[in-house]
Amino acid sequence: MTAPIRCSDEVADALSDGRAVVALESTIIAHGMPSPRNVETAHAIEATVRDGGAVPATVALLDGTIRVGLDSDEIDRLGGPDEVAKVSLRDIGWVLAAGVAGATTVAATMFAAHRVGIRVFATGGIGGIHRGDPHDVSADLTALGRLPVAVVCAGAKAILDIPRTLEHLETLGVPVIGQGTDVFPEFWTRGTDLPVTVRSDDPARTAVILEAHWSTGLTTGVVVAVPVPTGHEADRSQIDAAIDAGLAEADRANVHGEDVTPFLLAHIADSTSGTSLDTNVALVLNNAAVAARIAGSLSGG
Repeated sequence: MTAPIRCSDEVADALSDGRAVVALESTIIAHGMPSPRNVETAHAIEATVRDGGAVPATVALLDGTIRVGLDSDEIDRLGGPDEVAKVSLRDIGWVLAAGVAGATTVAATMFAAHRVGIRVFATGGIGGIHRGDPHDVSADLTALGRLPVAVVCAGAKAILDIPRTLEHLETLGVPVIGQGTDVFPEFWTRGTDLPVTVRSDDPARTAVILEAHWSTGLTTGVVVAVPVPTGHEADRSQIDAAIDAGLAEADRANVHGEDVTPFLLAHIADSTSGTSLDTNVALVLNNAAVAARIAGSLSGG
């Protein structure tokens, strides 16, 4: 049976020609932001990738197929009022069998990107180890340990146990390249004192590191950690207070598992009067621009 993965004509042509392509996840559309900001941001991310000289390849599950590259109407569909499944690695099979719409997480997007030959993926922040439960480990880390895709992100979401997340990445053999930084970014803020594996001040240099890593036969992913742009960083004390209150509220509301992250993101957005959402948009657009430049260097552009 042929794997049910289908690239758009634009993505397929770019891959065939060896041109730069950047994979994009779709949970940011269906579960990461409120409407209409979600759809507006998704279109802006694709435009940013194009402006950087690469082809955007937003990934989702639609009508029993893993789709790599969506048109405008399909992006609008994911951000609409109809229910969309949140798809990580474990969910791909049942969502395909059910034929329902599914928005891919970091892990599922990495899987699809690798299957079609895309080596660079831009997102907001990776998942990791949840606070208070070292056994609650995101499948994003599993995917990074297995799939040779560069994930350009603003570090890990600050709602997580970031020191343990970095330790887990080290155990998996996943390097963390600090793009213009010596410390690991913490999504809404530029980070404190947690070191990255290596610093790179130029996306072209980052591409050289990626090529060297994979040329040895290593098959892990690579985290390319990009700090939120200066001027868009959130107030750390405000974010920390919102996270603590959100975790307590999630516990009272008996919110667990995959529902915790969207619950906390919505709570933090409300607690900060939307400023955290503005920061989220700024950082993901910046990540998309950096990813496009890295993909261009990898493709020889």
